[in-house]
Amino acid sequence: MTQAIALALALAGFWILLSGYWLTLIVCLGVASIALCVFLAWRMDVCDHEGHPVHLTFRGLTYFPWLLKEIVMSNIAVAKAILAGPDAIRPQVLRVKANQSDDLGVTVYANSITLTPGTVSISIDDNFITVHALMDDTADGLRTGEMDDKVCVLMGDTPRSAAGSSS
Repeated sequence: MTQAIALALALAGFWILLSGYWLTLIVCLGVASIALCVFLAWRMDVCDHEGHPVHLTFRGLTYFPWLLKEIVMSNIAVAKAILAGPDAIRPQVLRVKANQSDDLGVTVYANSITLTPGTVSISIDDNFITVHALMDDTADGLRTGEMDDKVCVLMGDTPRSAAGSSS
């Protein structure tokens, strides 16, 4: 039920940003469309912790700025490598361990890898993510496990560095 309410509030906020009109008919149509969307999402059983992960809201306030910084830094590194010429680009495929305890965490990790320029998640198999990395720097960044640890904290899991294990 929490996810359905959060979905309704998110849709209402989005509708207000896009509409900006406060005519009675428009507001009634907006409320009706939000109610219909939430009802359909609930009937389709997609109002769950994976479809609308409300439980990640507060931990996401630290993770998403960090991810945005990583995206910007990787953009700069990829641009420099492209301008440096073909010798700076060394494509490679590697496998990284995903230490998250559920499918949502592994998916967030794989999507975070793909969002970061210079890396693309190719497949997920038994909590290992196969990644194509454009350069040594991007591959080495994944091997450190920093992103994996950050996603573990986001998901409420124990990070690999805190657990004392290594991959």
